[in-house]
Amino acid sequence: MTTEQTLMERSGAQCELCSSKNDLSVYPVPPKSDASHPDHCLLVCDNCLGQINQSHTMDTHHWRCLNDSMWSQVPAVQVMAFRLLNRLSSEGWARDLVDMMYLDDETREWAESGLSSEESEAPTLDSNGSVLNAGDTVTLIKDLPVKGAGFTAKRGTAVRNISLTGNPEQIEGRVNGVRIVLLTKYLKKA
Repeated sequence: MTTEQTLMERSGAQCELCSSKNDLSVYPVPPKSDASHPDHCLLVCDNCLGQINQSHTMDTHHWRCLNDSMWSQVPAVQVMAFRLLNRLSSEGWARDLVDMMYLDDETREWAESGLSSEESEAPTLDSNGSVLNAGDTVTLIKDLPVKGAGFTAKRGTAVRNISLTGNPEQIEGRVNGVRIVLLTKYLKKA
């Protein structure tokens, strides 16, 4: 069973943060970021994913859903709820929820290890030095053979609605209907 199938079953085919059933994708929770291990991942909707990757666009009203998801028994969900509530700590309700949260020692260490790295992460840049954000569209500047998929991603192919990874030299996107990791040195922002 794939990671996505496992997460769909675990979550009941809904976002593990806000319960939306639309546009779901796998999000590996840094710094573990092992997308092949379901315990290190979440199933999130595009709305949550965009706000996780671009903290300056956070809609505080949307994140009131954390009042429910913070009580999840899944450590990856607890970690993301803790981190998001800390980002929203200027809001009184979010600060109160952080104070109420209980995390075992290992989960708390995982959650706190991501707080400092979120602030100091290097931006993801394309081949021209333009900052890439989740949801952007990029264009390939070179033909790239896709290992294991049996095709070559052609130069000039547009990759829409990209996702950022924990590595500033890589992004994720769909090419020919297949979700792949692409090196930013072979991309330019469209």
